[in-house]
Amino acid sequence: MGKLLLATVGISSLMVGAMAGDATADDHMRGKMSDVKSSVGMIKGDIVDQAIASKDHTTLVAAVQAAGLVDTLKGKGPFTLFAPTNEAFGKLPAGTVEGLLKPESKTDLTKILTYHVIPGDLKAADLTAKIKADGGKSMVKTVQGEMLTASIENEKIYLTDKKGARAWVTGADLAAGNGVVHVIDTVLMP
Repeated sequence: MGKLLLATVGISSLMVGAMAGDATADDHMRGKMSDVKSSVGMIKGDIVDQAIASKDHTTLVAAVQAAGLVDTLKGKGPFTLFAPTNEAFGKLPAGTVEGLLKPESKTDLTKILTYHVIPGDLKAADLTAKIKADGGKSMVKTVQGEMLTASIENEKIYLTDKKGARAWVTGADLAAGNGVVHVIDTVLMP
């Protein structure tokens, strides 16, 4: 487990900048992900390896380890991981992350983390098509069992959690051997 945490020392950021106003959501995601892929390089491995390769996801990696989900997320899949950045975890009230990382909070932490995982390999184009086919909003069921609402607003893909918090997909389609990772700017809560 310690080896995973040590591996988080920085390859590159998966955060992407602001989107051009006239691009479609699909074009935006494709363009931004080509920027990310060229700065990071193609990462081999699974969705956990994708998170480990990012200096912006050290909190997520620590949380996955604390919840005991490393082996599960390294499994066959396929999985779609909506990966909150360190900055996203920093938006939580003071002391929340520290509290969730304690052994006695493992059940709550597991619920939160599995709320960020969708069974299957859901690429940005697939999600966009699903949103459009469902009239502008689409429900996706998480591994945790509850739903997220996906929508497009101002040409950006958003996820809305059960409590109404919204996360913007800031980077998409980071391919992994057992699925795909999409970077988000907010921690979603079941």
